[in-house]
Amino acid sequence: MSTSRNSVRKVVILGAAGRDFHNFNVVFRDDPQYRVVAFTATQIPDIEGRTYPAELAGELYPDGIPIVDESELTDLIRREEADVAVFAYSDLPHEQVMHLGSRCIAAGADFWLQSARSTMVRSSRPVIAVTAVRTGVGKSQTTRYLSRILRDLGQQVVAVRHPMPYGDLAAQAVQRFATYEDLDRHETTIEEREEYEPHIDNGFVVYAGVDYERILREAEQEADVILWDGGNNDLPFYTPDLHIVLVDPLRPGDEETYHPGEANVLMADVVIVNKCDSARPEDIEAVEHTVRRLNPRARIIRADSPVTVEDIGAVARKRVICIEDGPTLTHGSMSYGAGVVGARAAGAAEIIDPSPYAVGSLAYTYAKYPNAVGILPAMGYGDAQVRDLEATIEATIEATGADAAVSGTPIDLGRILSVSKPLVRARYELREHTPGGLAEAVAELLSRPLTTESQAGVAAR
Repeated sequence: MSTSRNSVRKVVILGAAGRDFHNFNVVFRDDPQYRVVAFTATQIPDIEGRTYPAELAGELYPDGIPIVDESELTDLIRREEADVAVFAYSDLPHEQVMHLGSRCIAAGADFWLQSARSTMVRSSRPVIAVTAVRTGVGKSQTTRYLSRILRDLGQQVVAVRHPMPYGDLAAQAVQRFATYEDLDRHETTIEEREEYEPHIDNGFVVYAGVDYERILREAEQEADVILWDGGNNDLPFYTPDLHIVLVDPLRPGDEETYHPGEANVLMADVVIVNKCDSARPEDIEAVEHTVRRLNPRARIIRADSPVTVEDIGAVARKRVICIEDGPTLTHGSMSYGAGVVGARAAGAAEIIDPSPYAVGSLAYTYAKYPNAVGILPAMGYGDAQVRDLEATIEATIEATGADAAVSGTPIDLGRILSVSKPLVRARYELREHTPGGLAEAVAELLSRPLTTESQAGVAAR
């Protein structure tokens, strides 16, 4: 295929209902030099077959943009004679990213990885970004910890969460959550509730949606500080004034072998080595050594992720099912999480494997992610999956006589599921080894003068 330098370049964006939409919005939407012919979809079930709506796609796309399964990528590039394929999702090994690149190149398209600088939006408020090297390292608990630090410093903080738009995209363009009623009104999934509900519990407002420049401008109206709560191991959507990155000594080596997590380490101002209370000392040292080699200027802070079980009596010496955050077990590739840690600490007699009793979509999840066998991922991207999750718990209880279920998700699953045995929460928070390190970094940020651009934005209000 050949393309004139002066002609419109056809683009396919590889995504997973998040970064892909953001990159389109800020780079391609209003640029007549490009024509985005399709998004591809992976990682998240049931997002292919939809259309990125015309209301969000802009004047150049009156019919919207189709979303197709990534399995169709090669045929799509050839059929549309696409000139460029843009990789725009996260938490893949470098090798897998380049396998995708090879498929695109062989089909005739250039393969692009867009930089943080070219896709970030600048705020008129100070921005603290929390990102990671893998899914499930502890971003959310860190964001909650930072929220409290900022409140103690007298700052009005608004969290903006990485996108999870799995429903009506036009209706989800800009969402604000301050109450449980907001969660119900927006018909949020389990995955969305896991990220929004803890902020609400702490008394903070959280924004999310699809159009992140519009979201930022609304959040700025009620915030002194914007707190970017990242998803997976993705790059920030907003230009950070303080970039905090979490690394995981339970997965040593991943900090330099996953995309775009390695880029986050290279950009970090502060690196938190989390879960030190669960990791081997040699793995903690290995991760810190890699961080120092990749980014000598970053401040390194060690932290624990202690887990507490709300009702120890319901777990001690009992046979339990452990439910964990879904993405941590799926594309995060972990085989356990806070539920297992909490159940063991509480003295559970046995952790029962629910996989033989999986119902519907949960059976598919185990087939695709065999590392999750033995634990129950809290998959809930829609009503059908929520019912499959509930049915799997009940089938496991009936078949094995399990006494309780321990939930390591960040939310109260009892508000969503109805099961016949106690559903016990395992909670976890961030605990610095040397208290005050993060507060010092935040105070240093707030003591800096605003940039000229930020001052102009504040004055305009």
